[in-house]
Amino acid sequence: MSLMRNMLLWGSQQAWLRDSAMRRPFVRRSVSRFMPGERLEDALGAAQALQAQGIGTILTHLGENLTDPAEADEVTRHYLEALEAIHAAGLDAQISVKLTQLGLDFDAERCQANLLSLLQRADPIGNFVWIDMESSAYVERTLEQYRIARRRSSRVGVCLQTYLRRTAADLESLLPLGPAIRLVKGAYKEPREIAFPRKADVDESFFALAQRFLTADLQAPGALLAVGTHDSRLIGRITGTLAHRPAAAQVEFEMLYGIQPRLQQELVRTGRRLRVLISYGEWWFPWYMRRLAERPANVLFVMRNLFAG
Repeated sequence: MSLMRNMLLWGSQQAWLRDSAMRRPFVRRSVSRFMPGERLEDALGAAQALQAQGIGTILTHLGENLTDPAEADEVTRHYLEALEAIHAAGLDAQISVKLTQLGLDFDAERCQANLLSLLQRADPIGNFVWIDMESSAYVERTLEQYRIARRRSSRVGVCLQTYLRRTAADLESLLPLGPAIRLVKGAYKEPREIAFPRKADVDESFFALAQRFLTADLQAPGALLAVGTHDSRLIGRITGTLAHRPAAAQVEFEMLYGIQPRLQQELVRTGRRLRVLISYGEWWFPWYMRRLAERPANVLFVMRNLFAG
């Protein structure tokens, strides 16, 4: 892991840096590249524009590690309103939520009730709920919540991070469910005994996990592999596999708003299913710093401006 990436991941956890950076016009301009705005209406407008290009979307309201039950309930209400707005607008848009937004840090049962309330609304309108994966400390609890939700509905998926050494075993444990899995490389600062430190190893883990999913005997309905990466080489390897061995499960590609738009258009042009993750909300700083850590070409430029006097 590069020194600059370590610094950005460290910075994502610093309240003083967040408070300073969020007031800087340069930082706010930089963020606009990755998110269309802070309001749900901004995200819905971006989803409408992408749908006109044949691209589906996933909306996520930024925030994590809530400590107030009332705030967790408010986030749940917000996502319920988002589901209603998506349905009313006829959008091909789903939602993705962090469980620490729903109360996981302080009350697992409350978190579960909030998650199931989202599923109860998504199910009858034909929508879908994604569960984001957070740092390694949350993996076990997140997968437990997913298993409970998956028993209630097939319209729920979970994210797995390919830089974690444990993920191959986690995937094996989930395959009997006919799961919807979003594979991503991972964007949290983790020790090397938990996560692969070398990019090449993370890439190979990603490809091996995708291969395993695509060759699994998936009996339960609802199986879906979401390939969450902007790595064109990795995408090419996976699409090459699909060309030679049609998958029993559905496969789609998922990318972030504002990143690799040409590659996004190429995937659509070649008939691949694509969804773009649209983030919005006021709590964007930790998320933004993790996005920068994933894009080394932007790091030096942003860091010079971020720490300038």
